Amino acid sequence: MNAAELPRIVPAVRAVIRDAQGRVLLIRRRDNRRWALPAGAIEPFETVQEALEREVQEETGLVVLSAVPFAVYSGRSHRITDSRGEEVQLLTIAFRVDRFGGELMTETDETVDARFVGPDELAGLADHHAMSLRDLDRFDGSLILG
Repeated sequence: MNAAELPRIVPAVRAVIRDAQGRVLLIRRRDNRRWALPAGAIEPFETVQEALEREVQEETGLVVLSAVPFAVYSGRSHRITDSRGEEVQLLTIAFRVDRFGGELMTETDETVDARFVGPDELAGLADHHAMSLRDLDRFDGSLILG
């Protein structure tokens, strides 16, 4: 594969947010109508923390008060087609959001729905998002590299 064929690497963040009942917050993306964890690319000159806070607020209306990184993902299994139709490789830092505030918005500029769901409603979640949920279940305080 020559340099022209290599995918662009996009730094990104992903949030796993659970409510008091242990349900996971999913958003339904406006661009492809798929259910996903709140996530997105880190913008130029933005810190990882700022990106996490911005993405969660843009997609859900919630404010991140406390979060812990639990995994970093890269490699072939994290290639996606972005909203512009370009194949990219994600370098994603996944966070467990421990405390959040604000009010959940079910529709934003980027989402058409958002809600907390139980384990039986997670079918169809993109593989790399499902991987984050599995990894968080086994997180023991040591960063998981995937």
